[in-house]
Amino acid sequence: MPFVRISLRRGKSKDYLGALSASIHKAMTEAFEVPKDDLFHAISQHDEHELIFDRHYLGGPRTDNYVAINIVAGRPRSSEAKRRFYKRLAECLLDSPGIAPADVMVFINSTQPEEWSMAGGIAAVDVSPP
Repeated sequence: MPFVRISLRRGKSKDYLGALSASIHKAMTEAFEVPKDDLFHAISQHDEHELIFDRHYLGGPRTDNYVAINIVAGRPRSSEAKRRFYKRLAECLLDSPGIAPADVMVFINSTQPEEWSMAGGIAAVDVSPP
């Protein structure tokens, strides 16, 4: 069960944010072994002085359309799955909402089931999947 935090500069429309979330989820279901109904995203828009980034560090050139995507994954994925996901994500975001691949930065952190509680104060490790 990945939880995705998405950070970008302030000023994007509701439609843009919807397309951003949909494209991330599409790439996750197609290349990161995530079920279609497993959708948990938090989008944060920041003023220019609140989202600071190097426009050329290990990539770029980054523009004001830069987006940082932090995925907390419930289980580790293989290096191959991560590479497929990064590639598919860049393709999906270029298609909609039109973010250049140089503007996409991704961070993945894996966790153990006992580090999650999905609801009811019960550890995810103690709940049977649907």
